[in-house]
Amino acid sequence: MCSAAMVDLSGHLAKHMAAHILAMNLFAPVLAYLWHRTRREAPPLPFGVAAATGLQLAVLWAWHVPAAFASASTQPLIGAAMHLSLFLTALLFWRAVLHAASVSPWRSIAALLVTGKLFCLLGVLLVFSPRPLYEPMGHPSSTSVGSLLADQQAAGLLMLIFCPLTYVLGGILIVRRWIIVDEQNASRLFERLRP
Repeated sequence: MCSAAMVDLSGHLAKHMAAHILAMNLFAPVLAYLWHRTRREAPPLPFGVAAATGLQLAVLWAWHVPAAFASASTQPLIGAAMHLSLFLTALLFWRAVLHAASVSPWRSIAALLVTGKLFCLLGVLLVFSPRPLYEPMGHPSSTSVGSLLADQQAAGLLMLIFCPLTYVLGGILIVRRWIIVDEQNASRLFERLRP
């Protein structure tokens, strides 16, 4: 098992996971938030937060099937399609979450909880698998099973650390906004009822 002091983030899978985390958990939510703030009058999304959640999870898990991941790692065009599709589905997910937060906050919170749990499940599989799930990239003969497993565990740890932070922070901000709006509405109602 890997320990925090021995985690090496220089492996292929760990670098790959870091790129995904930046795209899906930093750039996508920030861009979705900026879009949401600047386009208040934008038409509603043609799909709900549940559909966006399902799509993002399906794309994430499909690309992390070992055969799909191997193709994306060895063929640049497929790799680009992988990164682009993961980013775009994350952007759609975060846009749907923000839209639903202003209409029905509990749906956004449910989507964040479900997504966070299933992202963490993938991280847990990577960390606790007794063997490498992915074939070595580059020069397979020069890569040991131990280094592949350490790289996989580092990638899983990145997911377990950063993905929940994003979804928990998103949930906290949505609940905070929900409470503030409810308090403002209650204050207005109280003012109207006051003789």
